[in-house]
Amino acid sequence: MRNLLFFIISLLPGLAEAQSIVYTKADSIKVMQLLGNAPKKASANEYMIHFGKALQGVPYVGKTLENNTKEKLVVNLRELDCTTFTENVLALSLCMRDGKKSFKAFTDYLRRIRYNKGYVSYPSRLHYFTSWIDANSKQDFVAEVVAAQAPFTATKTLNVNFMSQHCDLYPALVRDKAMVDSIRTAEKALTGKSFPYIPKSALNQHSLLKKYIHTGDIIVIITNKEGLDTSHIGIASWHSDGTLHLLNASQIHKKVIDEPMTLYRYMQKHPSQIGIRVVSPL
Repeated sequence: MRNLLFFIISLLPGLAEAQSIVYTKADSIKVMQLLGNAPKKASANEYMIHFGKALQGVPYVGKTLENNTKEKLVVNLRELDCTTFTENVLALSLCMRDGKKSFKAFTDYLRRIRYNKGYVSYPSRLHYFTSWIDANSKQDFVAEVVAAQAPFTATKTLNVNFMSQHCDLYPALVRDKAMVDSIRTAEKALTGKSFPYIPKSALNQHSLLKKYIHTGDIIVIITNKEGLDTSHIGIASWHSDGTLHLLNASQIHKKVIDEPMTLYRYMQKHPSQIGIRVVSPL
């Protein structure tokens, strides 16, 4: 990549294989600016919406984690997709929560958010967002919002196999077919799991939704596409008119944007999207 300055920092000393970070000087400066300009005292949700809105306008670029022949922790706040947007915002929020306003602290949180047990390898990356929720809940970074009542009236039972069935879509699996077995093992661990969710038909019940969804929560969009669990992720944004919107890295708008359409209208335009899970930052 043109004019790219790579900085490599070894992490996790004592591991057989050193972990490393790839970033630009602009990324480290941006992180420090964001942390320096954040409110000194705020709730986890307030930090999530603050940092999410601070990244508005950043271009949407997919597959920014796939540019290295060997898996590395990629820090890239210049180009975001829906998952890396959410991960970066959560990492920034955790820095503020714990009073650790350094670039090193940010990269440590990002590594732990993105990878199972913080170990940087392609198979350890939390590719399926259900795995992401489980791993980050165990670290007390997030907690899923669930209720045995409306609006959580639908249940999804997973049958996950998309990555192992479509290896050609993933450069790392094309390069190293031996990793497919590890991916398949992770998929089998998810298959059969069930969780309640809010069907998209209920997303216009704003007075009810406000009891369970708060600005700054992570909205996880459930899909009926074969082999997948989710298709899009963003941050809940309640507008002054009392309607729920999605702050997200949008492939449609080609940038991070607080979607002008309500979440209800947005999801009606996507037939494969069937509902949402709600995950709160801690």
